[in-house]
Amino acid sequence: MVSHSRETIGTDWLQGYPPEIRRGLAAMGRRCPALFAAGGTVRDLLAGQRPRDLDLTVPAGGISCAHFLAEFLEGAFVPLDEAEDVGRVVWGDYTIDVAAFREGTASIEEDLGRRDFTVNALAVALAIAPRDVHPSGPLLDPTGGLADFAARRLRATSERIFAADPLRLLRAYRFAATLDFSRDEYLDNLIRRDRKLIGRTAAERIASELKLIMGAARPHLQVAAMAASGLLWEVLPELEEGVGVAQPASHHLDVFHHNLAALEAMAAIQQEPVRFFPGHGPGLGAFLEPAARRVRLGWAALFHDLGKPAVREIREGRITFYGHDRAGAERFAAVADRLRWSREEARRVGRLIELHMWPFHLLNARRKTGITPKACLRLVKAAGDELPGLFLLAMADSLAGAGEGKPPEMERDLAALYDQVDEVYRSRIKPVLEQPRLLTGHDLQTLFALPPGPLIGRLLRELVQAQVAGEATTRDEAARWVEARLRGRAQS
Repeated sequence: MVSHSRETIGTDWLQGYPPEIRRGLAAMGRRCPALFAAGGTVRDLLAGQRPRDLDLTVPAGGISCAHFLAEFLEGAFVPLDEAEDVGRVVWGDYTIDVAAFREGTASIEEDLGRRDFTVNALAVALAIAPRDVHPSGPLLDPTGGLADFAARRLRATSERIFAADPLRLLRAYRFAATLDFSRDEYLDNLIRRDRKLIGRTAAERIASELKLIMGAARPHLQVAAMAASGLLWEVLPELEEGVGVAQPASHHLDVFHHNLAALEAMAAIQQEPVRFFPGHGPGLGAFLEPAARRVRLGWAALFHDLGKPAVREIREGRITFYGHDRAGAERFAAVADRLRWSREEARRVGRLIELHMWPFHLLNARRKTGITPKACLRLVKAAGDELPGLFLLAMADSLAGAGEGKPPEMERDLAALYDQVDEVYRSRIKPVLEQPRLLTGHDLQTLFALPPGPLIGRLLRELVQAQVAGEATTRDEAARWVEARLRGRAQS
């Protein structure tokens, strides 16, 4: 018998949806023996949120019902899972999923019992009116999900949940991350037992869940838990290579746990950037506003030292990792390809990994001799629009290292370096890059009788550096500068 909870989620929540959707649901519902709101929709309502998306369950014909609703609304229809009879309707900003009772079950009780976690095994029946639809009756809670929701606990509905769909292994961490729930011990034991089943899951589905975990407020907690269960090594085996790999005296952790600490630091920096970069709060806040950028920075932090195990050497009694930035970018490219990342996302994260040592090299130069506008320009051009993110990554990297050999005041000095680079960019580099060139390639051919070729491109790039350094501010000065460069090349 279905367990009925006295808890309700209100009788008017469907009225928050457009009348077109409610009329469509009423028309669709007349074609179905029964109609239920279930899963994430109910969970969000219990959390006091009004879900934009609807998760609906019918005894049979999920795809055909979704197709009917899409035609009624003149929306888009997507067959999500033909084997499980699940269809999706997209209408404006609304998404409505319609699923048949899963695995051939014959009742809503059995269907809920086949779901992944008890907090997702909640439903409410919907009553169909001529031109509207209304919640009908109390919550259906056959697995004790309501009590688990109140306790903020993630618990499996049965011991076979991962055999039915191995992606649920990752969903256990995703829900813990996004809902701020804890997993019970039994669930963690099931994950350890069944972790290798994840190999049966498509790479795109794995990547989607990992992205949701990385987009949570404290992703490092779930990544650490995945490592403890062994699941992390099944989906990202490259990270395991850093376990036990000792580092120089500036570090107190092995390579993997340093990467994990950098991810934790990145989460803290993103939450309060002005704390680490005083005076840059509004600018960094705007930079971090896109969720996709925050996720990319999380990945860059977790993978920034991916190349270290491959290049580790002992030279004159010292541990070295020369070239680990480039090696890490190459290794990450293989990870991104395996997980079917978009080229743009892979390129941006890989670039941050490849450049992550540059701020530290520039900082060393600043301490010894100071840095020139030309040096700032090279960094700006290399990092592009990810320049602030590169400094956020450097800050996370620094915070994650707390060994006895770490230079003092590293974080303060990184913030001061960012101040200087940002000031040079705004006052000297940006005006040069945004104004018309003092000389064009055609000018160089005409004024100096140069043939088309790489020399012209090199001279134009060097001329930009000269402009930033204040060595050429007018067209005549630029022409004299080029003439001097050509004379010097002829004499060398």
